[in-house]
Amino acid sequence: MPIKIPDKLPAKNILESENVFVMDESRAIQQDIRPLKIVIFNLMPLKITTEAQIMRVLSNTPLQVEVDLLMTRTHAPKTTPREHLANFYKTFEEVKQSKYDGMIITGAPVEHLEFDEVTYWDELKEIMEWGRRNVTSTLHICWGAQAGLYYHYGIPKYHLGHKLFGVFNHDVEDKKEPLLRGFDDMFFAPHSRFTGVRKKDIDKIPGLKILAQSEDAGVHIVISPDKRLIFVTGHAEYDPYTLRDEYFRDLEKGDDIAIPENYFIDDDASNDIIVKWRSHASLLFTNWLNYYVYQETPYNNEEIH
Repeated sequence: MPIKIPDKLPAKNILESENVFVMDESRAIQQDIRPLKIVIFNLMPLKITTEAQIMRVLSNTPLQVEVDLLMTRTHAPKTTPREHLANFYKTFEEVKQSKYDGMIITGAPVEHLEFDEVTYWDELKEIMEWGRRNVTSTLHICWGAQAGLYYHYGIPKYHLGHKLFGVFNHDVEDKKEPLLRGFDDMFFAPHSRFTGVRKKDIDKIPGLKILAQSEDAGVHIVISPDKRLIFVTGHAEYDPYTLRDEYFRDLEKGDDIAIPENYFIDDDASNDIIVKWRSHASLLFTNWLNYYVYQETPYNNEEIH
């Protein structure tokens, strides 16, 4: 089954050009099936790019997925056209009476700020609390994972002293957890961040479990005791060129940026890119949708609590 997205969303043309099966609204209404309702709280600055990335990894499943896009009410994005936001995004006020099978909270470029200094922190806290009662499973990505661990469990983030930037190897810590079903014992994932969380803080929380970590990138995947909250500190959803574009953008700005590790052939930015994480990304999102959303959510999602 495909992912169902609005007819004129730019991601539709991007995904179709990659031979990804998408279904627009006009065709989806002819199918007699209840799709999974997923809300994506998109905090990334390049929203159109992020939409395509996440919808790409949500599409590789036999389940039909219906997506709502959520934006902040308290912070006006500057890098996405207002018309796009008006046509395709909702605010929390518009969705808070709804129930969702799944929610994705993306990363955000606000790592230099303490959580309570982020302009939309109160709004994000309200949404995370609402999600506990109105969403079957929530997947947090990068800064979203750090924010979720801090809000739900008081786990702090730490500045790394440098930008963790590149594609890093990770070890599977729990081979029996369905989220990692089909994973190799070691797998790669992209990271791009200045902050992180520490294993010692997570180990203090009863039932909170680390599913994957890296010698170089630290804690990567964490799951809550009730398995309704999943925290991923990396960016499995990134497309092949995301780190490259970020690297050259920062160079043009004059930032002191190191070349992304384990990314270009021979670590030479003039060479091609080695994509090492595509299969892991597909498995991660497919397993999440199947085992933590579809298998757990009630058929009548009004029964979610």
